[in-house]
Amino acid sequence: MVKNIGLLGLIIKENNMYRSYKEFNGYSTAFRQWRADSHCKYIHGYALRFKVWFDGELDHRNWVVDFGCFKRNGVKDWFKHMFDHTTIVAKDDPYLKHFEELHNSDLIQLRILDDVGCEKFAEYVFKHLNETIKEQTKGRVKVHKVQCWEHGENMAEYRA
Repeated sequence: MVKNIGLLGLIIKENNMYRSYKEFNGYSTAFRQWRADSHCKYIHGYALRFKVWFDGELDHRNWVVDFGCFKRNGVKDWFKHMFDHTTIVAKDDPYLKHFEELHNSDLIQLRILDDVGCEKFAEYVFKHLNETIKEQTKGRVKVHKVQCWEHGENMAEYRA
């Protein structure tokens, strides 16, 4: 519950919650923004980095999240499958067939998503991890936000 007190508008969160942070990085990913009117319409890539914040109550070990769980629950494998040395295109990309031919020729590892770009990657990761962590913790923990970094200067964030 959030409560406003005093003339200064100070806000106190009565039900304290803890927040933990985990970074997943080093995923060499190529993609293109086919709708762009700029150089972003060309295939280009980044070493993507995802920063994830988790909100929740502490467990019996006084942890919000067991950071080792991401290897055990398949999250790290999922990141690798989706973003490590992959080419991601939108399902409505007019050249999708060409990308599929490259994939079928074993020249790229193709991933097809509804939409591409850092904003959509952040949302995609948020939804996947939120579902996974809520199930694993029986609703005790949820994802607060996800940032997708292209490099040190460009980042997009998704939060519910």
